[in-house]
This record gives sequence, structure tokens and C-alpha cells, in this order.
Amino acid sequence: MSDLKPGAPAARGLLDRVAASDDELTTTTTLTTGGGGVRGQGKQPRRPFKRYFRETGWRHLVGIGVAIFAIFPLLYVFSASLNPGGTLLTANGLFSNFNFESYVDLFNSPRHPYGAWYVNTLVIGLVTAAGTVLMGALAAYSFSRMRFTGRRFGLTTLLVVQMFPQMLAAVAIFLLMVAIGDIFPALGLNTQIGLIMVYLGGALGVNTYLMYGFFNTVPSSIDEAAKIDGAGHARIFFTIILRLVAPILAVVGLLSFIGTASEFMLASVILIDPDKQTLAVGLYKFVSDEFSKNWSIFAAGAVLAAILPVALFLALQRYIVGGLTAGSVK
Repeated sequence: MSDLKPGAPAARGLLDRVAASDDELTTTTTLTTGGGGVRGQGKQPRRPFKRYFRETGWRHLVGIGVAIFAIFPLLYVFSASLNPGGTLLTANGLFSNFNFESYVDLFNSPRHPYGAWYVNTLVIGLVTAAGTVLMGALAAYSFSRMRFTGRRFGLTTLLVVQMFPQMLAAVAIFLLMVAIGDIFPALGLNTQIGLIMVYLGGALGVNTYLMYGFFNTVPSSIDEAAKIDGAGHARIFFTIILRLVAPILAVVGLLSFIGTASEFMLASVILIDPDKQTLAVGLYKFVSDEFSKNWSIFAAGAVLAAILPVALFLALQRYIVGGLTAGSVK
């Protein structure tokens, strides 16, 4: 201020106004942030309980009720597996007895090879899931990116065919597998490869239609840019599109694995030898006999069988939650 010449009153007035504005801004900031004041000053008052419950509190109660409804069957089955009473009636008291005898007997029964069932389910489920994802993605890419005669009719046919479940054709599938077994024994009745082929044959409809809708969300400008660089359909599909549609691939693979692992009808018809059966068919034997029902061992096997889909879900969770197509085109 002292360096200004007497002949510059306008500049002196401007500096005074700037200093006054800085003081006012500092005072306002101090009052707003509560700096140097009472702790908690400037915070909004807490809502009354009635208002809190009316706006958001009731949602927490609904969430807790749904969680209890979903968790209680799991706790009941786990409690039954720890109580070697032989029936589910003795498991009414949750965790009244802690005994891992059922889990030990599960792997020591010569008539019920639980370990083989577990491995068979893992192999059949993973192979079926991988084949379903690959075949469905190829079909969905063709329907989404290519234009050919019968395209709409093919999509409609795939959707209509899935209205009829595979169990309606169980007798026809059985006779077909017997006839195929006479020519190709490795693909016929009582073979795991034959069961996988049956699963793959009925898995294209809904999955292809689901992937088709997701493939349409990927901008076609990506394909056009790749074609300009000289890439063909195969290279675009395997190196670009599959990475962008990873979330739907994870969803289809997870649903396919869960459906295959829990399928009972076709697996019980095609697989005859106990060593080749899956968990869904094998566990039924623990409670199907009239005089040797053992619900405790059945519950123990069900608890261990639940590890497979849970582990797969946790492994694919980051793909299911995240959408990789966001921001793919500038």
C-alpha cells in the first residue's frame, strides 16, 4: 500500500476492496467449516426416529427378514449334517450336537463313491459350461453382426424350442443314446461324454438369445475399425468381442454350471454305473432306500456340493458386477 504513488487513487481503492473481500471470505469459511468453534458445529441435526423409519428404516427390516428367510434353510441343513441321528426330525434343535461322523462316513461308503461323484460333477459341469459359452457366443455373434436369410426366423425358432423342456424328450433321448452307443460306444448310453453332448444340445436357445441382446450393446464401430486394419470375423470375435462381453459370458457359464450340477432327470437316465454318476443322482441314493435312509449323510453331501457353485460365483464375481463395455468407444 505504501509503494503506490499519490496519483493512483483508483489502484488504492481497488486494493482496499480486494482486502475487504479476502477478510469476508475468510470469516465465511471459518463459520462454515467450524474451524476453531464448537465440535460438531455446522452438522445437520439428527432425524427423528419416526421420520428415519418412514424413509429408510423399514428397508433395513425388510432386508433383515429376507436374509433370515434365505439363511435359515442353509443353517438347518448344516445343523442336520452335524447331527448323526439318521433323520431330519432330530435336527430341529439347531447345532444341538457337533459331530463330523457324517462327513467321515460320506467318503468311506463302498456303495456310495461320493468322491467320484464330486469329480464327475466338476468335470461334466465345467466342460458343459465352457462348451455352452463358446457355442452360444459364436451363435450370438453371427446373429448380431451378420445379415443372412432366415436370421429372424432362426432366432424365433431357438426361443420357441426352449419352451419345451428336455425332460419331455427323456424317452426319445434314451432310445437315441442306445442307438448311438451301438455305433459309437464312447458317445452312447452310460458315458459322460454322451451326457455332455445332450446338455450342449439343449443349452443354445435361451443362452444364445441372452448373449445376442448383450452383443448388440457393443458398438459396431469397433468391428468396422478392426476391419479397416485388416482383421477378419474370427480375429474380431476372439481378440476383441469376447473381452468386451466378458460379463455375459460369466453369467451364462455360471448358470450353465449350476444347472448341470443340479440336473437329475437326464443324468439318472443316461448314467447307470455308480462310478460315473453325478452328485444330484448319487445323493438321492442316501434317501431313496426304504430301510436305509440317512438324512445326516445326505445333508453333509449337500453342504459339500454347495461349495462348487459358490466358489465359481466368487471367482466370476468381478466379471458379473463390472461392465467392460463402458467407455470402449471414445
